[in-house]
Amino acid sequence: MNSGRDFFEFSAGKTEFHSGANLIPSIGAAVVESLGARRALVVTDENVAARYAEPVRASLETAGMTTGLLAVKPGEASKSLDGLAGVYDALADLGVGRDGAVIGVGGGVVTDLAGLAAATWMRGIPSVLIPTTLEAQIDAAIGGKTAVNHPRGKNLIGAFHHPRLVVCDVATLATLSDRDLAAGLAESVKHAAIRDESFLSWHEEHAADATIREEGILVELVRRNVRIKADIVLCDERETTGKRAMLNYGHTIGHAIEACGQFDLRHGECVAIGMAAAGWLAVQTGMLDATSADRIEAVLAGVALPVRLPSPVSAEVLQPFIALDKKAVAGVARFVLLERIGHPVLCDSVPDGLVRKAVGYIQPASC
Repeated sequence: MNSGRDFFEFSAGKTEFHSGANLIPSIGAAVVESLGARRALVVTDENVAARYAEPVRASLETAGMTTGLLAVKPGEASKSLDGLAGVYDALADLGVGRDGAVIGVGGGVVTDLAGLAAATWMRGIPSVLIPTTLEAQIDAAIGGKTAVNHPRGKNLIGAFHHPRLVVCDVATLATLSDRDLAAGLAESVKHAAIRDESFLSWHEEHAADATIREEGILVELVRRNVRIKADIVLCDERETTGKRAMLNYGHTIGHAIEACGQFDLRHGECVAIGMAAAGWLAVQTGMLDATSADRIEAVLAGVALPVRLPSPVSAEVLQPFIALDKKAVAGVARFVLLERIGHPVLCDSVPDGLVRKAVGYIQPASC
């Protein structure tokens, strides 16, 4: 089995990244070695807790740690100020001080929630992330972004706080539904589209192996994605130069689709539709050739990701959410578009009329 460690030196500290299969039984030793913490709150959701809470706690306690457990309700509703207050209450009940840690076990909702609690409890304590979805392993757990949602939009309340340790055990992906695994692959296609044309070719060759959970392919997929994301983050940790914003390819319209609340779609599914819209915009503005845009859509469709909305929604419905995108300046949306595969640019001059037509492009085929 291919496995290994990577180390990334960010300005705020080092993140140690472990990837492989069947790593959870040794998590306690890894946490003590990396952090030296002796008390930790394990934050997870009720679904993940049924599978992994006790193995994680058993490993931590075997390593000499005192642990507590908080299992939140699954879903985005827990990624809120109320959800964050619940984590604070559990930390206080356990008596976690500055020498303690928060350990997030689950998908992106949990890693964001646990990360923000760690960033703000006692002005910052270490966090350890054990992402159990592909989306979290290759995106949410890397780069130090932590956040909860606000009724006006996703991820509007947050902080930068790099985890000290990230453990990606691809064995946890065996329990994902096919739909959730595909949603994670959307972020992988995104990384390939903005950074590495050869990695897009890798998806064309190996995506089918990933969808059947071939462990060696999954470990390679995770490690390549983590390195791409970490390299981009290292260039622009706090999004001051625009380089990190390239990671939001497909997210301007994708987040709007997700935030409007009209669809039962995963985050990765929304991003996939958003990438289709971004590809169309790039072609219409003369930046990207249509063959490349079609190629990206074909890779997404090839892993059962949607590239069109499941039912109609108007540009008027999406526009307020597009305007609240984190890249927006003075309410004017900015889009990450491709000049060619591997070469994204941040555009702030996309006409509103063209954005409306892009929303028209991603309507269901029957419309």
